[in-house]
Amino acid sequence: MNQLKTILFLGAISVLLVAIGGAIGGFWTYLFLAVALLMNLGSYFFSDSIVLRMSRARVIDEQEAPALFGMVRELADRAGLPMPKVAIMADPAPNAFATGRNPSRAVIAVTEGLLRLTNPRELRGVIAHELAHVANRDTLVATVAAAGATAITHIASMLQWGALLGGGQRQNEEGEGNGAGSGLLMALLAPVAAMMLQMGISRSREYMADEFAAKLTGDPEALASALLKLQSYGEQMVGQGAPAPQPITASLSIVNPLAGGGMFRLFSTHPPIEQRVQRLREIAETMGLRIA
Repeated sequence: MNQLKTILFLGAISVLLVAIGGAIGGFWTYLFLAVALLMNLGSYFFSDSIVLRMSRARVIDEQEAPALFGMVRELADRAGLPMPKVAIMADPAPNAFATGRNPSRAVIAVTEGLLRLTNPRELRGVIAHELAHVANRDTLVATVAAAGATAITHIASMLQWGALLGGGQRQNEEGEGNGAGSGLLMALLAPVAAMMLQMGISRSREYMADEFAAKLTGDPEALASALLKLQSYGEQMVGQGAPAPQPITASLSIVNPLAGGGMFRLFSTHPPIEQRVQRLREIAETMGLRIA
């Protein structure tokens, strides 16, 4: 199913690229078709490297963080997964994500902020959640989606700047100027369409990962507690006027770093924390566990 989702997402992103080229007209149609083909190959084979580079995550060895490595190894063994690489991001915002197109190429990345904010029990729940994405092969879909959506956004941005700087003046007087206008319109709409596709993929997989993590650790409340801490941090940052997170980290991370209420939820890549916590506590009740 995830292979099918990946193919469908790459197809949708390709359609967006070709549509932009078609709206401009001329050789741009063929150029963007070629770009789409190259992007498909690059997203599938190198998306994990792209994500690590763009998120500034640094792969570390066991000597740098033995406790973290031990926690990842223990949970990976319990889940029947190969030991993933471990990476740390020099980011004060508490968050984590998993990437890699299959379990043998998986990377679990955590921020320095997460290591400071959570206790070992909560951190274990977060890591279990990310390993769930590895086990369910969600990382393939999410990583390709992030890389593809990011590519669309950068290409659209270049087209917008090109139009603003007078690129459309090169069109002749026989009406081809309309192509530049159509291309600019597509460049404005394409990132929104890519974001909507990304949101649909991201939201549906979080509940399943939460449940997997709860059962893997046998401690649903630990993940619930971590999620509430991350939500509190995000709300504080929103109140302080923090800038919006990069789309690539927002969609891959365990929570949207700056998730808030109101309009924020309409464009969030994740379901509301309250609903996730409620589900985790329902799982705890079915396991006969006491809720803190």
